[in-house]
Amino acid sequence: MDLSGRVAIVTGAGGGLGKAHAKLLAKRGAQVVVNDMSEAAEAVAAEIVAEGGQAIAARGSVSDVDAVQAMTQQALTAWGRIDILVNNAGILRDKSFAKMSIDDFRLVVDVHLMGAAICTKAVWDVMREQNYGRVVMTTSSAGLYGNFGQANYGAAKMALVGLMNTLAIEGAKNNIRVNCLAPTAATQMLEGLLPAGQLELLKPDAVSPGLLALVREDAPTKTILATGAGAFEVAYVTLTQGAQIGFGDDAPEKLVARWDEVADRSQEHVPTEAFAQARLELAKAGYKFES
Repeated sequence: MDLSGRVAIVTGAGGGLGKAHAKLLAKRGAQVVVNDMSEAAEAVAAEIVAEGGQAIAARGSVSDVDAVQAMTQQALTAWGRIDILVNNAGILRDKSFAKMSIDDFRLVVDVHLMGAAICTKAVWDVMREQNYGRVVMTTSSAGLYGNFGQANYGAAKMALVGLMNTLAIEGAKNNIRVNCLAPTAATQMLEGLLPAGQLELLKPDAVSPGLLALVREDAPTKTILATGAGAFEVAYVTLTQGAQIGFGDDAPEKLVARWDEVADRSQEHVPTEAFAQARLELAKAGYKFES
């Protein structure tokens, strides 16, 4: 996978997953903007350059619109284009929902969701004009399936799936492909939660090959790729075939009585867009769509 001539921005790349992503992108030929809030951005960029790659540092928060605009301009000034955006930056404020403050909920959503939206918005027109773009959101099993103590983090991570779904549709005509990466990696976020042997297998470097698969020339779009310890899976949001219940006063009781049929997964499918649900429901109600 040769990324020579491609320009990539990786947020939160001062360490952990972001650093692993940035280094692998550079190793495969990409010119990389290393973003972080700390001086670690400069250190990672210098490390990439020392290893023969091309990189510049951009310090700033992804939730700061002005800082993100400056980062985007920095990339364009240096290399004239932006091909890849990896929305990796994030924070944790873990507590049970009963003990979590709204400020901590809002802060996590602001960094993960709004940060990704701000960064993507900053490069979107550039990618549209050049008719090429690869955007990766970093989601999580905490959002896809839930995790105790992470209501804020899980909500933000699942929201990124929704953002991906719509941007993949809107970007298709300009060859902008948008995907999600759901990593399991031994970063600071997992310290103390798993034994040393498992943490060694879950090294961040094992996740980054999945990132490359999502930003390559013939990358998929609207895909949730899960990865950790060298294993890879694809997660889906599916819809069952369900059942037509009707409108009567006894519809709630009928629904409960036929719950197993409604929830039956034997013929579930992955809708391509939002209207697929309405189309299925209207067809069950007897509406005939023109072919």
